[in-house]
Amino acid sequence: MNPFTFARPATVEAAVELGALDGARYIAGGTNLVDLMKEHVERPTRIIDLGRLPLNRIEDAEGGLRLGALCPNADTAYDERVASRYPLLASAILAGASPQLRNAATNGGNLNQRTRCYYFYDTATACNKRVPGSGCDAIGGVNRIHAILGASDRCIATHPSDMCVALAALKAQVEVVGTQGVRTIEFADYHRLPGDDPSRDNTLAPGELVTAIILPDEDFSQHYTYLKLRDRLSYAFALVSVAAALRFDGDRIADARIALGGVAHKPWRVPEAEQLLIGRAADADAFASAADVLLAGASGQGSNDFKIPLVRRAIIRALSQAAAGTPQSQTDKRVA
Repeated sequence: MNPFTFARPATVEAAVELGALDGARYIAGGTNLVDLMKEHVERPTRIIDLGRLPLNRIEDAEGGLRLGALCPNADTAYDERVASRYPLLASAILAGASPQLRNAATNGGNLNQRTRCYYFYDTATACNKRVPGSGCDAIGGVNRIHAILGASDRCIATHPSDMCVALAALKAQVEVVGTQGVRTIEFADYHRLPGDDPSRDNTLAPGELVTAIILPDEDFSQHYTYLKLRDRLSYAFALVSVAAALRFDGDRIADARIALGGVAHKPWRVPEAEQLLIGRAADADAFASAADVLLAGASGQGSNDFKIPLVRRAIIRALSQAAAGTPQSQTDKRVA
């Protein structure tokens, strides 16, 4: 690791002031940043430890919930209010990482974790995300895990989070604070597609700090599922994942939410696909139509071409699970 200064501020205001300085990085659970520093991918000159900040509570908020940014992922998933009112989120969290990592990783850190692209971690290779303008060795290289949607000729990396896929489906908001004050970002606007600048993962301004995630007052607690397909049954990132939630009026779909993971630089959600389901019966034809809209423009890189038919089947399977009220088990990870 490179030398760095270390600070442990006691207030959010002090943390933001330090975070705005050149070379500064925030650290909470450290489950991603420390690895990146060991690999010389991240070389911060200032580390701001957030552990003393009062941001680790889960609170009721205007009918929904306010999840503190420093609340551990495990505490969030097992919180009675989250598990009963937002079981899609609890399920997605429990599908990720390992129990040890979920105990350490924080909600805010989960949002800001970086891609697991092989080339991003290998400093001997070209990576526009790591070194802007250097190229992308994943294009034409080993790209089995890479993006099929929203990619650019600069970057085909995917976002690794499970939690964020559920948050996208639930239309959460992200509360952040910076030197210009507090603002709230719609979850759909928080993460970025790579475009011409894949080095930027999200829309945070320099020094801005995530303080909370806001869950809206909506009920998708009966018909939901988080389906994660991966190379092994535990402690693996998704090849493809689907967060699906439905609400019914009689035998017709009254509202629908679908978000995909493992397929793009950000959690992938297409509201038009959800609108297509409203008013329809919950059957395979309707679900296939939604899948077609979600996958419009999908393109593989050769080794990851298999993802396109895989995710289409996964969308139909996930929506069928949600409609039946039989969510995918995160204990017995075999696909139901």
